[in-house]
Amino acid sequence: MSSTGKDKPFSLVLSGGGALGIAHLGILYDLERKGLKPAEIIGTSMGGIIGACLAIGMRETQIHEKLKSFASVTKWIKFSISGNSIVDSARIEKIFDAIFGGRMMSDVVIPLKIIATDLETGDKRVFTADDRVPMRDAVLATMAIPGIFEEKVIEERVYGDGFLCENLGLRESSHEEVLAVDVVGRNSFSKTLPDNFFKTFNVIEMLERSIRLLMYNQTKNILDQIDKNILLLEPDTSEFKTFHFHKVEEIRKLGLGLL
Repeated sequence: MSSTGKDKPFSLVLSGGGALGIAHLGILYDLERKGLKPAEIIGTSMGGIIGACLAIGMRETQIHEKLKSFASVTKWIKFSISGNSIVDSARIEKIFDAIFGGRMMSDVVIPLKIIATDLETGDKRVFTADDRVPMRDAVLATMAIPGIFEEKVIEERVYGDGFLCENLGLRESSHEEVLAVDVVGRNSFSKTLPDNFFKTFNVIEMLERSIRLLMYNQTKNILDQIDKNILLLEPDTSEFKTFHFHKVEEIRKLGLGLL
């Protein structure tokens, strides 16, 4: 979205990034303050969760309150002893049931697109109003990090996190003007490598850094191929981890004042 295009319809594209996606709230706050409303919302993973909340008419303060449900992981994490994932999604499903109820993907006030990945073929799947799919199911699919969260079966297909194919869904934007928020962009990783006393901490940090770099380069390649007016916002999330769900207030502030 160019500086001269603020009166034109624009697509709001929100990236995945685990807890880092809480920074999207700061952007939503500024959009409301400026009286700007997207013509469509495209979300992946945490961006899909927040985007879905916005699409059904929730305000930033309401979404903020809901995300506090994730602040204590004991409220939504239940470890699984079977299947392909560490976390059983039962508690997460209850949270999403409370938010979305029986809404379908078409039950929105702002058009919504949620990106997931077909785990059998690797293909991108974009859930829209054209699909007779419960919004809750599409959200569970887009956030299902393989091995961490349970994969989601929808219409006999098995889906996982959208970051595997397109973490920042720029290709799905219908409008010439695009406001894109990438919480795992160039400002998401430290310029120095980890140097902790314990090797285990270094290994974990290197793994997370590698995943961020993969998503960053994926998005950079897509940006090189798209000819649209894109305003790309990249909050500085380098000091936080993708599992820092307990730091809602601190991470939310990272998105404030960027617009």
